[in-house]
Amino acid sequence: MAKVTRATVGRAPRIPEGGAVREVLDRIGDKWSLLVIGTLRSGPLRFGELETAIGGISQRMLTRTLKHLVEDGLLVRTAYAEVPPRVEYEITELGRGLVPLVMALAEWAMANHEQINANRRSSTYP
Repeated sequence: MAKVTRATVGRAPRIPEGGAVREVLDRIGDKWSLLVIGTLRSGPLRFGELETAIGGISQRMLTRTLKHLVEDGLLVRTAYAEVPPRVEYEITELGRGLVPLVMALAEWAMANHEQINANRRSSTYP
């Protein structure tokens, strides 16, 4: 029988591939990546369209976020040889698997934001 100590009581079980989970969540867990994926769920958009649709994101942050999502294979960047040049971003098959999760998180956030804000206002935590 395993010895139970104060140090092990209430401790969550260790995630076997914790490093992989942290690595992926570090990349997609920021607010901009999730908003980009959610915004592109309906189809491809150009940079300016994304920038307009995602209020508050700077050009630099959008560029950086798109670059990372393309590097990770969640988005594809297509450049068209036109004048002026046209570039579109679209979710890949891998990224499509993330869309239901992003939308579920967004729905949860919208359903609970008032309660969370009320809790923050009434919090006595220093």
